[in-house]
Amino acid sequence: MRITEGMAQDLIEVLDAVKEECFQEEHSYPFAAWEHKRERVKQRLRDLPTYVDRAASLIHCMAPKAGRPKRLDLTKRTTLFLFTRLLNKSNRDVEELLVLFEPLFGFQVSYKSIERLYSDPEVRLALHNLFILLLQDEGVSGDYAGDGTGYTLTVTRHYRTDTAKYGHDFLYAFRIIDIDTGLYVAFGYSNTSEMEAFHKAMGMLQRSGMPIDSMALDKYYSARKVIALFDKETALYLIPKKNMGRAGIDWARILRRAAEDPYGFLKGYYLRNLSEAGFSADKRRFGSLIRQRREDRRESAAFSTTLLHNLFIARVRPG
Repeated sequence: MRITEGMAQDLIEVLDAVKEECFQEEHSYPFAAWEHKRERVKQRLRDLPTYVDRAASLIHCMAPKAGRPKRLDLTKRTTLFLFTRLLNKSNRDVEELLVLFEPLFGFQVSYKSIERLYSDPEVRLALHNLFILLLQDEGVSGDYAGDGTGYTLTVTRHYRTDTAKYGHDFLYAFRIIDIDTGLYVAFGYSNTSEMEAFHKAMGMLQRSGMPIDSMALDKYYSARKVIALFDKETALYLIPKKNMGRAGIDWARILRRAAEDPYGFLKGYYLRNLSEAGFSADKRRFGSLIRQRREDRRESAAFSTTLLHNLFIARVRPG
């Protein structure tokens, strides 16, 4: 069956009608099962020192011939970085808090040393290894959703309420989330646009070798170049914009699936709301402001939110 432009427009109207009719009622969340999942979060936190040791042990760097040797080993630097990001405080505040926590950590550092952790190549590698180790141990389903968000660089601007979401006051991140576990499986960062961040996240996901059985994306990503990134075996839940032109071969397989089961297609499409819920929770818990000025340090700050999310997430997929 050939999908024409008129048929595509009619199908979009049908999907809108199905959405209004079938997706208004509230579904109860299995809170008892969620409380049980929280025990897994506590276990992850207990195992975090072991995870950090494993992540650091995978890194072997040649000692520099010049320069002052680092006072803290990689495990301590990585732990300090995670502690700093979890507090969501300025570097000077963390420096003062380390005085209080010195019996726990066994060291004190200056605020400048804390800032340098964001651009420390060994710390960045350890964070990436820690991210991969968590995914390997937790496992992923292959069913994903993705969306982009922004982070403000000043306290006077807010990404959600600001009508002009572009310019030098915002940074962009795209995260791909596993539907079953709620874990982020890929991350992309850009100081230009959400689309650039999306392509970086897709590159990370493809390099990881994890299966991609399905993907739900927002209309913003309804471009043929985006569809071409996925294999034919991947179930892509994506609704075209109402002003779309020729459907083409790329859109035909998506629209045929939507025509065969509009309700099931929309149910898969709206799983992308999990990404927005994750962004909201992450910003409330870990902050929506990035204080760093260097680009590489800003990327480290944004990636750390992805990692902290995976440490604290407790997700139960409703039936």
